[in-house]
Amino acid sequence: MSAGRLQAEHGTIYAAPKDFLGYVGWPSVARLEDGTLVAVASGLRHRHVCPFGRTIFCSSADEGRTWTAPRVINDSPIDDRDAGVVALGGRRLLVTWFSSDTRRYYPPEKLEVFLAGLPEEHRAWWRAGMARLSDAARERFEGAWLRLSEDGGGTWGPALRCPLNAPHGPTRCRDGALLYLGKAFGQAGELCGGPIVASRSSDDGRTWTRLGEVPMVPGTNQGSYHEAHVIELPDGRLLGMIRLQNSAGPDGDVSRAGLIHFSILQTESTDGGRTWAPPRGLGFHGSPPHLLRHSSGVIVLTYGCRQKPFGQRVALSRDGGATWEPDWVLRDDGPDSDLGYPATVELPGGDLLSVYYQKPHDTTDACALLCSRWRLP
Repeated sequence: MSAGRLQAEHGTIYAAPKDFLGYVGWPSVARLEDGTLVAVASGLRHRHVCPFGRTIFCSSADEGRTWTAPRVINDSPIDDRDAGVVALGGRRLLVTWFSSDTRRYYPPEKLEVFLAGLPEEHRAWWRAGMARLSDAARERFEGAWLRLSEDGGGTWGPALRCPLNAPHGPTRCRDGALLYLGKAFGQAGELCGGPIVASRSSDDGRTWTRLGEVPMVPGTNQGSYHEAHVIELPDGRLLGMIRLQNSAGPDGDVSRAGLIHFSILQTESTDGGRTWAPPRGLGFHGSPPHLLRHSSGVIVLTYGCRQKPFGQRVALSRDGGATWEPDWVLRDDGPDSDLGYPATVELPGGDLLSVYYQKPHDTTDACALLCSRWRLP
C-alpha cells in the first residue's frame, strides 16, 4: 500500500516512441547556479541493450517546463550507458557514464535469432551497429568515464577514465570535493563484480583517492550490490544507498538473507568515507536510489517501482535517515517495468523536479525521457 499520491505535474523532455532509435534510459539531472536545468541520459538507442547508445544532453531555462532538443555529447563505438551529471559551481558541469561491449549479450547465434524478428531495414542497421564493435574498440573504450564542461554544457573536455561508476555519478561535498560511491569494472568489463567503494577527488574528477568499501550483509555476495548514491548531511555524515537484487534468480542470496529482491540498502560513514556501517535493508520494493536533502531538512529518496502498478516512487526521511516513509507515488502509469532511475533537484520556492525514463503510453513504445514537478506532502 502506498503512503499517498504526491501532487505532481508531469512533462516530457524527449520522446520518440515509434522511432528506431527512440529509446532513452537511465537519466540524471542537475541545476546550475543561474537556474539552468540540465538532464543527461543514454539516448538514440534501439532498446535496453543495443550497440547504439550515446550520451545525450538537454537543458531548460524555465524550471523544467520546456527543454531543448537532445544533443549528443558522447558517442564511442560501443554502447554508452547510465549518464550522471553534477553541478560543480558557476556553469561548470561533470558528466559520467560507462561504456559496454554489446557483443557479450548477442553472440552470433543469439543475434541471428533476434534479427530474424526485425524488419529488413532494422536488421541492416543492427548489423552496421554491431560491426562497429571490435576487440580494439572494447580495449579502448570499455569502462567508466567522465567529461567536464566549463560553460554549462556548450563544450566538453576530453573523456577521462574514472575508477568507479554509479548511474547518477558522484556527489559534490560542502568543501568542493567529489565523493563517489560506486563499483569498479571487473576483468570482463562488467560492473556486477567487486564491492561498493568510496573514492574522493579534489580536482573535479581528474584524479581519485580510494577510501573504503561498504561491508556486505552476511550470506550475500558482491554480485547482488549495484548502483549506489551518496549525499553529505549537515553533521558531516555520508548517507549512502545501494541497489540490491538477487544475483542468481528469485531464490538467490538476497532472498535467502531475508532481504527483498530489487530493493535498497542504507549505509553511513562518519569518517569521510573511509569506513562504512553494515548496510540495512529499507524493507520495501524499488530501486535504484537517488538522494537529495531538501532545504526543509527532509531527505528525499527517489526510485523506480518495477511491480504493478509500475512507476516512480519517493521515500521521505524527516530524521536524518533514521526512519523512512516509503512508497509515495509520483506516478504509477508505467506500461511495463522498463522504467525508473529518477533523479531529483530542488527548485526555487521548494518545489522538486524529478527526471526519469519510462514508456510514454504503450508497451510497444520506446522509452522516453520524462519529468515531474512536485511538492513535498
